[in-house]
Amino acid sequence: MLSIDRLHVTYGGAVQALRGVSMEVPDGQVVAVLGSNGAGKSTLLRAISGTLRLHRGTIDSGSLRFDGTDLGSRDPATTVRMGLVQVPEGRRIFGRLTVEENLRAGGMGSKDKAAKARAQDRVYDLFPVLRERSAQRGALLSGGEQQMLAIGRALMASPKLLLLDEPSLGLAPRIIGQIGEVIAEINRQGTSVLLVEQNATMALGVADLAYVLEVGQVSLSGDAQELSRTDEVQRLYLGHGSEETADFTPTATRKTLSRWTA
Repeated sequence: MLSIDRLHVTYGGAVQALRGVSMEVPDGQVVAVLGSNGAGKSTLLRAISGTLRLHRGTIDSGSLRFDGTDLGSRDPATTVRMGLVQVPEGRRIFGRLTVEENLRAGGMGSKDKAAKARAQDRVYDLFPVLRERSAQRGALLSGGEQQMLAIGRALMASPKLLLLDEPSLGLAPRIIGQIGEVIAEINRQGTSVLLVEQNATMALGVADLAYVLEVGQVSLSGDAQELSRTDEVQRLYLGHGSEETADFTPTATRKTLSRWTA
């Protein structure tokens, strides 16, 4: 599905953010990218989604291909139409718009009314509280509910590959566990996921494959469960997990979602 080969990215022609990054996101899987602040995780998503130039970044060499199509020169609107949709770090919902208006904004790229209705039903099924608060302004939602809305808005575009940038950022441990459940359910419904996270416990619990970025380079990669048992990942990323998320394993149902009131 997504193939990245020896990608080099700089900012302002001087700051090297990615240095020869290669990775794969197979169709139907969840792939986690771990790393500390400054490792290059957000830069990687910007390069994939076509927003890199908005941040004065440049792809110097290497390739990004999605379903066999080169992404290097695509703009954000084109990548969305191709089925690549990003949920940005910090949620960035439209605070003055209602929940329903935010969701409608996410589906604006589609002219198929039936498809948009199905997508909205999917969002409300995943996040029942959003249906209850459909007329409420986004700015009045809790942090967890805003994250639900940000994910729901992205799902309105019916993505093939969902790009999640730090979805657990700033949220309580119990909410982080529920985010993992949501990601697992979205994947079970047929959407592939590229998950960029600092919370390794949640990310490795939901992912099939994982990559570790350090100073713009891939330092480790492989099966997510196998990586979670390595000494290096245990020491660097799993040594301070909270009790509420330490044993996260996605369940086969989504019963917990209706209790996500944040």
